Amino acid sequence: MEKVDLSFARYLCPTIHREGWRFVAIAAVLWLLLTALWHPLFFPGLVLTTWVYLFFRDPDRVPPTDPHVVVSPADGIVCMIVQTPFPSEVSADTTPVWRVSVFMSVFNVHVNRTPADGTVAKACYVPGKFFNASLDKASADNERYLYLMRTDDDKWLAFVQIAGLVARRIVCFVREGQRLALGERFGLIRFGSRVDVYLPQGVSPIVEVGQTMTAGETVIAHI
Repeated sequence: MEKVDLSFARYLCPTIHREGWRFVAIAAVLWLLLTALWHPLFFPGLVLTTWVYLFFRDPDRVPPTDPHVVVSPADGIVCMIVQTPFPSEVSADTTPVWRVSVFMSVFNVHVNRTPADGTVAKACYVPGKFFNASLDKASADNERYLYLMRTDDDKWLAFVQIAGLVARRIVCFVREGQRLALGERFGLIRFGSRVDVYLPQGVSPIVEVGQTMTAGETVIAHI
């Protein structure tokens, strides 16, 4: 379990993921250049730089102590709950399972976390389009990174990072064969998108459309 920083400083200057530092630097340099050209651009540039900094924030999370749960892999809102087979890229099984889709706005934390304890059996990248991530067709048409996991309960589940209209880069931190703990960081999507979770067969979600999710903490289902 992660050690949680309870100091007031973490609210004023939250920790950001290392992937974000170069974007913060670019925004800061642009801010200084624009301010040098025209002083009224100081405050808009400050707002932009602050937003980029906050976009890459990577707060501590405390996963549930129950190892037999599936948690949300992303911060955001549940935008869809449907029954559909696992993606064909990671499984040939055509048995319908529950899929929970979590939509991330540009204001959400974008570091993604592992939905269950288990081992990554397969991970693959699929290039694609950049439709609005809230649309159902984004699951099949958009650029995405797919993961098939065998849980410690000997169940199969899948989770998918999906690019959207603004998101143009999916970052994967893990590899096939790697064991991941519940709530562990596995990736990041830059600038808004969606993450789908395909639950194991026979497992039903306990969340609803419109519900707010916290990555690594909010329980989606019990195995």
